[in-house]
Amino acid sequence: MKCTRFCLTLPVLFVLVLLLTPAVRAQPADAAIRQVLADQVSAWNRGDVVTFMRGYDDSPQTTFIGKSIEHGYQMILARYQHSYGTPEAMGHLDFTDLEVRMLGADDAVVTGRFHLTRTQAGGGDATGIFSLVFERKAAGWKIILDHTSS
Repeated sequence: MKCTRFCLTLPVLFVLVLLLTPAVRAQPADAAIRQVLADQVSAWNRGDVVTFMRGYDDSPQTTFIGKSIEHGYQMILARYQHSYGTPEAMGHLDFTDLEVRMLGADDAVVTGRFHLTRTQAGGGDATGIFSLVFERKAAGWKIILDHTSS
């Protein structure tokens, strides 16, 4: 068989696949984590708490610390649904001053500020700070601990 244009032998093709797969498969952790947060903001601003919660690990060990400590994905979801049950209560969410600090290949801490713009009927504006612990899971980067103060 004669190659007239571009021919790759099987071993060369195999090496190229091995070399290119990690670059194609994995975006930098910082960018992937920031994308999780951007997706959460987008979901929140659509009034979609269930999609917002996709940023959290669906585990009984996932923890939220605010005025109280909640353990478990379902408890955290119920807290959000109770506290932000209307579009007015949800308002418009923005995250600022985000800093991602890698703790290892599969763990990171994110700090930042949040701002909820709401009407008086919705509870008025709310601002605060947060720290999040992310862990890389098979399904992507997930929040395993959220400490939010307002």
